[in-house]
Amino acid sequence: MVKDFRRCHAIKELQINGQIRAKEVRVVDSDSNQLGIMHIKKALSIAEEKKLDLVNVAPNAKPPVCKIMDYGKYKYEQAKKEKEAKKKQKVINIKEIRLTPNTEEHDLKVKAKKACEFLKKGDKVKVSVRFRGRQLGHTDLGKNVLMKFADLTSDYSVIDKKPKMEGRNMTMFLSPKNL
Repeated sequence: MVKDFRRCHAIKELQINGQIRAKEVRVVDSDSNQLGIMHIKKALSIAEEKKLDLVNVAPNAKPPVCKIMDYGKYKYEQAKKEKEAKKKQKVINIKEIRLTPNTEEHDLKVKAKKACEFLKKGDKVKVSVRFRGRQLGHTDLGKNVLMKFADLTSDYSVIDKKPKMEGRNMTMFLSPKNL
């Protein structure tokens, strides 16, 4: 039986045993059989006999639904389910590739090849062109470089966000193509 108050509020703030404040509750036993609506003291005594906890699983119901179960085991099962759900989530990283408005063709191909590796792994790629000094007057050159880069990686990528000026940089986002 769980007696420690702090442990009781670990999962979704469930009320257990003495924390349940309702006078009457609908009781479900550990085998999911309904025992009916009864006074809270009687429900607690049934749980005590079975050496289990009375857990308020539906506090908003009229009357609240309480289940007789091993609360420690329930908490363990919930933590296990959460861990499994986390494993199945795919973490998407954003990798950045930096260019200049006058990046040569070969350098562009080398960086595009690296970007394709990132895209194959499922990462997004942020491609940015940095403008220095008088280059800011020729942003069209930077846009051309970005579009050429997008063409080189088109087998593996889709343009997520079109080229856009942000301060002295022009950025574009590429996301992996679902093959």
